[in-house]
Amino acid sequence: MSEIVGRPRRNSIELVGAKAGTAMPAEMRQALNLRGLVPASVEDFTKQEMRAFQQLMSKPSSLEKYEFLANLRCINVNLFFRLVMNHFKEIAPIIYTPTVGEACLNYSHIYPFIYPGHMSVGLFITLGDVDNVDLVIQNYRESMTEHNDPEITVITDGSRILGLGDLGINGMAIPIGKLQLYVAAAGLNPARTLPIVLDFGTNSKKYQNDPLYLGTRQPRPDDETFYNATGKVLSALYRAFPDILVQFEDFSTDHAFGLLDQWRNKALCFNDDIQGTGSVILAGFISAVEQAGIAPTDQRILFVGAGSAGVGVAKQLVEYMMLEYNISEEQAKAMFWFVDSRGMITANRGDTLAAHKVYFARHDNDDTQCTSLEDALEYVKPTALIGLSTIYKAFSENILSRMNELNPHGRPIIFPLSNPESKAECTFEEAMRCTNNRVLFASGTAFPEYTIPETGEVRVPAQGNNMYVFPSIGLGAALCKPSRITDTMIYAVSKALANSLDNKERARGELYPRIERIRDVSARLTAAFITQAVHEGNVRDQHWVHIVEANMPEGVDTKTVSGLFTKRVLGEVKALMWEPASSVEQYMFEAITFENPDEI
Repeated sequence: MSEIVGRPRRNSIELVGAKAGTAMPAEMRQALNLRGLVPASVEDFTKQEMRAFQQLMSKPSSLEKYEFLANLRCINVNLFFRLVMNHFKEIAPIIYTPTVGEACLNYSHIYPFIYPGHMSVGLFITLGDVDNVDLVIQNYRESMTEHNDPEITVITDGSRILGLGDLGINGMAIPIGKLQLYVAAAGLNPARTLPIVLDFGTNSKKYQNDPLYLGTRQPRPDDETFYNATGKVLSALYRAFPDILVQFEDFSTDHAFGLLDQWRNKALCFNDDIQGTGSVILAGFISAVEQAGIAPTDQRILFVGAGSAGVGVAKQLVEYMMLEYNISEEQAKAMFWFVDSRGMITANRGDTLAAHKVYFARHDNDDTQCTSLEDALEYVKPTALIGLSTIYKAFSENILSRMNELNPHGRPIIFPLSNPESKAECTFEEAMRCTNNRVLFASGTAFPEYTIPETGEVRVPAQGNNMYVFPSIGLGAALCKPSRITDTMIYAVSKALANSLDNKERARGELYPRIERIRDVSARLTAAFITQAVHEGNVRDQHWVHIVEANMPEGVDTKTVSGLFTKRVLGEVKALMWEPASSVEQYMFEAITFENPDEI
């Protein structure tokens, strides 16, 4: 059949026009023979966003809001990110914690309905794919409408999702949500992000027996098979994309430490559960110590939960104490105690400790063994209580009240960091009531504000959410292309986060900047990350070396980790942060120019 005269072929310009939706210009509608086929009104982006936000807010449940946004992301990525960025406080808890936990639990059941058409949302790699993973990557490349190599991947095997356990392939919602935060918070290009789930099986009988489960229904492999298979996948990724940053996410504790130890010194990678959590909590701890009324080196810090996140946080606090206060590693380590499911962790407890717990095992307890948190509290008499246990209400009202009694001359630091809310050790309201409103509080999940009944004063809880730091690490790596990510580069991010509080936030006694400032804060943290990387001689893009070295203020000691940076570096970072188009004209021009410059 011959082609109809005057009807243009369906090409990249038509696809771009379609993605503009109700904002498609009248001239393009005419050229594409759409007259009478769509509503006549030509809208601007403001009206599109208004309609989308109204629809979002009309959904009765958080999961339905998640589904609406996932669908929108596939239909109109520009509108999706404008919506997220302009309503970040409201939408971040939907695309990530806490709602993403619910999405993970239901992922196999909702998957076909949240990704329209056959759009690829990432890589689903089984053990059977491992020996042909180069072909899988090639398939991914060919499926992309925008042929950009990814700058960053978030990869999980779904074995330890949030505090929800082994969810298998359902954990894919985590890399997807996390990469959306990389884009919205720090300005990475969404076309250059790659979510990956390693579908190596699941030990969950629930999912093995679920007829609608979309993953491999087999038990997880042994360690040798796991590390061999994961090594092949990572090697193929670095082969295909030499500059890619790999962020490990929600692996089981032993595998999380094992992968990081194997790869951190030979490739560009980091583990957000270990290093990102440690970084953001360190920043909050720095701010809390400034207000606690107890000397930093006199702090007695009790951790509840000794998984990868807890140990990762504690190790970063140890390094901070060593660097900031010039004390030995043994002196710094002596400030920390851990409680796990069997009680206080000691070298003579009588059980075989997991490898990652050995570092913090106490040797000074003589014959004292504490089998409960209550016993440990009386033995340690902590000034700070940090929870990464995933045990709901582990910080009972008795525990919280006792923390207040133990610290009459200083304010108790209480950080219930487990996610989601159903796993949180306590709420902000409980911590405020039980400490006579004296608590220095940060949580892993969002809690509502609290009004002090006696005064009417409104207090805002700090949320020690990793979204403050991991987007900046990602953007910094994408821009300056370090050979690896060092602990001191992440430490610089922590210092910069603590330094980023503005005068109003400091006056209110807040521990983190308001989440509404996330883009500006991310730019500052990225500038600190890049500056520290240059100081360490760890930058492959010489452009950044020249900018940092040419603008270094006199008297700055580049051997110390300060988290400081210059306005020139900050300005350069901000100029390179991706943003969605703010107008129809900008969107059409940028999209068509990228898709097919010869048609302009």
